[in-house]
Amino acid sequence: MDESRPSADEEFLRQALALARQAESEGEVPVGAVVARGGEVIGQGWNRPIGRNDPTAHAEILAIRQAAEKLGNYRLEGCTLYVTMEPCVMCAGAMVQARVGRLVFGARDIRFGGVRSKFQIADSELLNHRVEVVEGVLAAECTEQLRRFFAARR
Repeated sequence: MDESRPSADEEFLRQALALARQAESEGEVPVGAVVARGGEVIGQGWNRPIGRNDPTAHAEILAIRQAAEKLGNYRLEGCTLYVTMEPCVMCAGAMVQARVGRLVFGARDIRFGGVRSKFQIADSELLNHRVEVVEGVLAAECTEQLRRFFAARR
C-alpha cells in the first residue's frame, strides 16, 4: 500500500483512531499515532504520560521511538506519521529531528498545535528538514472523539 494515496491515509489514520480509544480507556487524552513505511506499520503509540509518569509519552513520540528501533536508525526518512490530533511543539520537533517525510493528522489542536494552529514547526523554512503536512483527514471523527472525551470530564 502506498502511503501517499488518500485511501491509505484514511486506513492508517483509522488505526491511529483505534489507538486513541486505547488511550481513552486508560484515562489518557485520546490521541493515537502510527508510523508507516512502504505500506507497513513500523511504529505505533497512544498517549500515556499519566500512566507512565512521563511528560514526553505522547502518542507521536512513542510511535517514533518504536519505528526507529524497528529500523535500527534514528532517521525515519520515507516514513509517514499518522496522528489523530495535531502534534504539539515537542512532537513536531521530534518529527523534524527524525526526518519524518510526511505527517497526516485529523483534528487541529487550537490551544497547543505545533504544526498549524500555534506554530508551523514541521515545515518551517528556518529548519534543516521540512515535513510534508496533510491535515484534516478524518477530521470529523478525530474531533468528535476528543469532544466526547472532554465533555465527559466536565
